[in-house]
Amino acid sequence: MINYIISIKTLYMIYEDIKEEIKSAMRSKDVLRLSVLRNILSAFTNELVATGKTPQDALGDEEALAVIKRLAKQRKDSITQFEKGGRQDLAKEEREELAVLEQYLPQMMGKEDIRNIVEAKKAELGIEDKAKMGMLMGAVMKETAGRADGNSVKAVVEELL
Repeated sequence: MINYIISIKTLYMIYEDIKEEIKSAMRSKDVLRLSVLRNILSAFTNELVATGKTPQDALGDEEALAVIKRLAKQRKDSITQFEKGGRQDLAKEEREELAVLEQYLPQMMGKEDIRNIVEAKKAELGIEDKAKMGMLMGAVMKETAGRADGNSVKAVVEELL
């Protein structure tokens, strides 16, 4: 529903929005959305406890995005495993949950944008061979700051080296 671009409007924007979205999902009787949002809120609480804070505290936007990214990655891994096991019904459920989670993640960069960053970093660092591919990957991932999928970056780096 909402794609978040990381900004400094308010430190707890995502956390508060999730809480409001839960109320909205309850009113509209959207069972899937409600389930996923409650799962996100539960993961937020677990993250707070794991970092030594109280469950009544709120996560900052960067921490909240990290939790949501982790949940999305778990769904992607589950989809792969369910498809390998021939459980299309469970894979379908995971895809639906992933779609809800992705609404709260920043929009990922396209291949062309990644290519421009890789070419710039390649020239900046003077990398010409595959021996320094890891250094280039690290620099590009730092530059994209979570807006690019690691597999996409790797594919572009391999293509250009």
